[in-house]
Amino acid sequence: GYGPLHVGTDIGGSIRLPAGWCGIVGFKPSNGRIPIEPYYTGRCAGPMTRTIDDAALLMRFLSRPDWRDATSLPPETIDWSIAPAHVKGMRIGLMLDAGCGLAPDPQIVAAVEAAAERFAAHGARIVAAPPVLSRPMLEGLDRFWRARLWADLERLPDAARARILPYIAEWAGQGASVSGVEAVRGFGATFEMRAAAARLFQSVDAVLSPTNVVTGFPAEWAGPTDDPARPFEHIAFTVPWNMGEQPALSINCGFARDGMPIGLQIVGPRFADRLVLQLGRAYEAWRGEMPRWPAPPR
Repeated sequence: GYGPLHVGTDIGGSIRLPAGWCGIVGFKPSNGRIPIEPYYTGRCAGPMTRTIDDAALLMRFLSRPDWRDATSLPPETIDWSIAPAHVKGMRIGLMLDAGCGLAPDPQIVAAVEAAAERFAAHGARIVAAPPVLSRPMLEGLDRFWRARLWADLERLPDAARARILPYIAEWAGQGASVSGVEAVRGFGATFEMRAAAARLFQSVDAVLSPTNVVTGFPAEWAGPTDDPARPFEHIAFTVPWNMGEQPALSINCGFARDGMPIGLQIVGPRFADRLVLQLGRAYEAWRGEMPRWPAPPR
């Protein structure tokens, strides 16, 4: 239902992607900043709100410690009052090529480039950021996730399994044929992403990229490709930061010709959660008030 403050979960982009499509703020903090249960590699929780201030307000409460998450970060007193970042002198990477997956819509590229120009106008140095993801990494992760979900689904009673979305059942069903060696190699892709993401932040202070590669897709589809053989072609800009554990947010940076929102993704080094929110707050101030909030057609 509707509410001004919501919490999402994200293992490959599931906070940021819908936030981008809906024109709101979606923040995936550093892994472990918000305790989550059940915990798993790459899985996070985070706020979904209209503004950066609302997201920061929610972080004050969500980031409190909970012993039930054995992977959570040590308790820390963090000032979640967020002022706009001073970007002068910052080296900010602009990533427009994710390395694989669907190419971003030209309208999205133009909007993200325009957002990067705002950072440059305030003194940031914008440099090209190379992709951190590769086709073998994405396909390895796909095989691992298929096997992982099939391990859960095969234990379900037939009646429960029959209620699963056919698209998901078909995708996960292929996990039955993934060998143990293939699954282990696929899990290894999460560490390859982690290493590549950490390497990138040796040369930049933050990264800007598209959140989504498409401005929308038919409501009847299960995803932007609607193809269980290619289910993750739309997450190439978002999933590396789950596995690398960097904080990342999506904030609206414009609208496509058909009125659909476009999301700018802002990523920071691991544990730099406040910096990412501060960068988002700065961009929010430069952008100004949202001209309109997406609403259901009348």
